[in-house]
Amino acid sequence: MPTPDVKTVLQAAVDAVGGAERPGQVAMAEAVAQSLGDGEHLLVQAGTGTGKSLGYLVPSLLHEGRVVVATATLALQHQLVERDLPALAEAAASTMETVPRYAVVKGRSNYACLHRVREGAPDDQGVLVEVPEGTLGSEVVALREWAEEESSSRGVGDRDAAPRHSERAWRAVSVNHRECLGASRCPYAEECFAERARAEAWNAHVVVTNHAMLAIDAVDGVPMLPDHDAVVVDEAHELAARVTQASTAELGPVLVERAARRARNHVEGNEADDLTEAADALSEALAHVEAGRIDATPEHLQMALENVRDAARACLSAFPREKPSAKDDEVDPGKQQAQAHVTEVRRIAERMTGKGDTEVLWVSDGPGRGGPQLHVAPLDVAFSLRDKLFSAKTVVLTSATLTVGGTFDSTARGLGLVPGDEVLPWRSLDVGSPFDYGRQGVLYVAKHLPVPGRDGLVDAQLDEIAELVEAAGGRTLGLFSSRRAAERAAEATRERLPDLEILCQGDAQLSDLQRRFAEEPSTCLFGTLSLWQGVDLPGDTLQLVLIDRIPFPRPDDPLMSARQRLVEKRGGNGFMSVAATHAGLLLAQGAGRLIRRSTDRGVVAILDPRIATARYGGFLAASLPPMWRTTDPQVVRQSLRRLDAAATDGAAAR
Repeated sequence: MPTPDVKTVLQAAVDAVGGAERPGQVAMAEAVAQSLGDGEHLLVQAGTGTGKSLGYLVPSLLHEGRVVVATATLALQHQLVERDLPALAEAAASTMETVPRYAVVKGRSNYACLHRVREGAPDDQGVLVEVPEGTLGSEVVALREWAEEESSSRGVGDRDAAPRHSERAWRAVSVNHRECLGASRCPYAEECFAERARAEAWNAHVVVTNHAMLAIDAVDGVPMLPDHDAVVVDEAHELAARVTQASTAELGPVLVERAARRARNHVEGNEADDLTEAADALSEALAHVEAGRIDATPEHLQMALENVRDAARACLSAFPREKPSAKDDEVDPGKQQAQAHVTEVRRIAERMTGKGDTEVLWVSDGPGRGGPQLHVAPLDVAFSLRDKLFSAKTVVLTSATLTVGGTFDSTARGLGLVPGDEVLPWRSLDVGSPFDYGRQGVLYVAKHLPVPGRDGLVDAQLDEIAELVEAAGGRTLGLFSSRRAAERAAEATRERLPDLEILCQGDAQLSDLQRRFAEEPSTCLFGTLSLWQGVDLPGDTLQLVLIDRIPFPRPDDPLMSARQRLVEKRGGNGFMSVAATHAGLLLAQGAGRLIRRSTDRGVVAILDPRIATARYGGFLAASLPPMWRTTDPQVVRQSLRRLDAAATDGAAAR
């Protein structure tokens, strides 16, 4: 059987999921195939409804070499593995002689550890102990029983498939890569869930992972993925932020003290006590540093960090060395856990004391976490991505929102790709969306409202929210710039519209709130950043998306403010390059919650007049879907009333 072309396999896969051919999806698949073939990087904007996952999975499956697919969210990863890839395998079986294999790679801590399940978890002193009775104990017992069942049935041992549990309970049955004994020394290595997943990935043609794992493998140089020659990054608008997050480290007195306690049972000298004293000195130093970005490290804080670094080094040297010939049952897991924690403290302290111009250091208040915490993050990940990822692999980046201000340039620069670069050539493609935004949606900018201030929502905005929600008959997703704003809006709207149910993020688990919102069309859901992306609620449930203000980063955000200043030092416009670009991407994501299928209708209402009045307003507006636009409050209320009436009549007819 000859190797089929991309369009043939794509059509078979679309048939397998009960879909129909979409021109944008076909154009995307052919462009991805060309990119993988000629080695030229590709940025593809594929609007909602395009079916972009099959648009890149089909050419990835047909590519000669191994392809890594990286996503930002577990929801998309789950969709790829549970729906799209099985459909693609079915399609391949009907069109190809051999069906390429696929697998998932997650971090080691996402799998239950059979050594920890069977031998116990270490306490703060590094001694392996049984978890005490009580709620936590019952969770751990349930997880242990589940892990044993998974092992006997050759299950995956993946956290996503585990019984309901808390973060603390999961830590009692899992390890990170530093705590792991290693396959050569663990008595349960042959049964190990993480090792089995790793082996499957090494035999697969398409490997699905997340942005963080890709960052650790490509940028940090820690081998987490099998050899591959191409990478597809979905939800690519999130890549720079996820790489930054993966490279951010945190250090505080509690972390240092905990490492010292765990080391105390394994070192014979005073080195663990010295590390405890270093933790106390760090706590004292942080008490005299204000929260926020640190441009020049104060001398007393620098000395405290150097003290932690040196004490951690000495403590590590004091651990007794194991004999090279040590057998599995002679390995002390408690000692290895303790060493891992001290190593982590030393590594972070070394990074903070040696911080140069390429990193940002800041202090957070850390309420409920043992006082102030120090954080360090890369100032700019573009150079790392360029040198470590784009220079080594062919990369396809895709998302529904890659253009900002109407072009790909801002996104490309943030990822390390320079427009017109002959050394690392790249091209872009916008395949559009199957939706007719001009007929399906209205973009309303409340030009008559005051510019939002720092004191939160004012009465004029609260009145506007209530009037819009009332006209829509509920059916509203409110996206707010802060938890305080969401709660204030929910409280005021409940007072003004007592007959409508107004749910607010924090009232219950977010998944429960979304379920209740979807089940009752007249219900409203107000929330913050986690609702701006990833919420998929098609139909009459959602006909109004409210955005309270342009989502610029906070002026005191340590990382964003440092990046903005860096752009200005290089002669650029820091506000447009950093703050406006950040806001444009979030606005596009938020507005994208409205139209999720071809029959959806509704309004995106932005209660910030600067979209229509400020010089940068056109840049932000160009980032939004091409909906019909108005600033007339009466026109938009009439539109919402008609939509509400049509939805109500439709529900009655059903």
